[in-house]
Amino acid sequence: MPNLVLGMPLGISKIVEENLDEFVTLIYNGKEMLLPVVTGSEGEKAIDIARLRAETGFITLDPGYVNTGSCLSAITFMDGEKGILRYRGIPVEQLAEHSTFKETAYLLINGRLPNRTELTQFSINLNDNSLVHTDLKVFFQNFPRASHPMGILSAMVNALRSFYPSLGTSEEEINITMTRLLAKVRTMAAMSYKISRGHELVLPRPDLTYCENFLNMMFDTPVKPYEIKKEVVRALRVFWILHADHEQNCSTSSVRMVGSARVNLYAAISAGIAALWGPLHGGANQAVIEMLTDVHTSGGNCRKAVERAKDKNDPFRLPGFGHRVYKTYDPRAKIIKKICDELLESMQISDPLLDIARELEEIALKDPYFIDHNLYPNVDFYSGIVLRAIGIPTNMFTVMFALGRLPGWIAQWKESTDDPHWKISRPRQIYTGNQQCDYIPLHAR
Repeated sequence: MPNLVLGMPLGISKIVEENLDEFVTLIYNGKEMLLPVVTGSEGEKAIDIARLRAETGFITLDPGYVNTGSCLSAITFMDGEKGILRYRGIPVEQLAEHSTFKETAYLLINGRLPNRTELTQFSINLNDNSLVHTDLKVFFQNFPRASHPMGILSAMVNALRSFYPSLGTSEEEINITMTRLLAKVRTMAAMSYKISRGHELVLPRPDLTYCENFLNMMFDTPVKPYEIKKEVVRALRVFWILHADHEQNCSTSSVRMVGSARVNLYAAISAGIAALWGPLHGGANQAVIEMLTDVHTSGGNCRKAVERAKDKNDPFRLPGFGHRVYKTYDPRAKIIKKICDELLESMQISDPLLDIARELEEIALKDPYFIDHNLYPNVDFYSGIVLRAIGIPTNMFTVMFALGRLPGWIAQWKESTDDPHWKISRPRQIYTGNQQCDYIPLHAR
């Protein structure tokens, strides 16, 4: 009977002696194989199966990669059981409270917080690269009006390669390209919104911060100049910081996988944007508002909505509750909830959807089913409300997520390309189709 034994036999192979202190023993049909155990800096453990197929002919099967580590990374640490999220070792709570988005972006990409000189230079570089080629406006205007902004953004980021083709291999050239992306994608997002409304474009201003500039480019008009409010700027800053990276999620893994083919940075980021578009990923914050709208239009019965969500035979679900990784309260949700409450109070907003959201939250947090299944409100639940309060249109919600996640994607791409043990991503499969059979001529079918 084939079996798997985890232990520490007396004989240790040369590779384990040289690199690791722990290993597991795989026993199949009486044959043993030692598999090294890799331990991360926070005590996480993984079984290294890199030699498994070569020595045994076996592969592992892990649908959805729920138990598979695809890389070693020093960027983000998260613990779903304890509700921990840290960027480069710094708790996200501290960054949300004290850091700017530019500082956080610099931290993720460069591995440390910038000093004053470095931050000033980074700000100058962002301002210098914030304008986009005027021909890009023609591209935007030729998309069908009904196009989703995420589809447009993915295509336009990929198109940046044609407008800014110089991507050398030196550290300076790569840094310029990364800064260019952070600066131009923000401008392009605001541009797409302005074009969709038939408004004149608003250029970025060097006297405004990164967040202030985006809000001004989005909402300023000649008829009604945009009033920059500190509570709105703070809400956007925290929103982007909380979304800046989240370990090896679907979109980040897409950036790494596409990047493993050694494509240019623009193409890799474009792939990440396309993956983020999905309603099970970045599109969840948009799905929250759509769900709240459905509840409102159907009578506003929140308790009935909760009961429907608990019914396995009812396809209705409550997006914004629960998380694939977090088995306790999403640490980002605690932060954005506080920001949400403060923003709504300061702006004195009256919105029936926001009232429904608060009632749903109150019911779900007391419901035994939601508690037993760890279905706590996650960051998407509150971030959708924050974005709506700021004035961001619903179809732009996922674009806002993408702008926040951009530094993390860039950092992950950079880390993977710097990896001396780089390999192109090439998952295996277990084939379940027909065995060999003969071709049947058309007349005999």
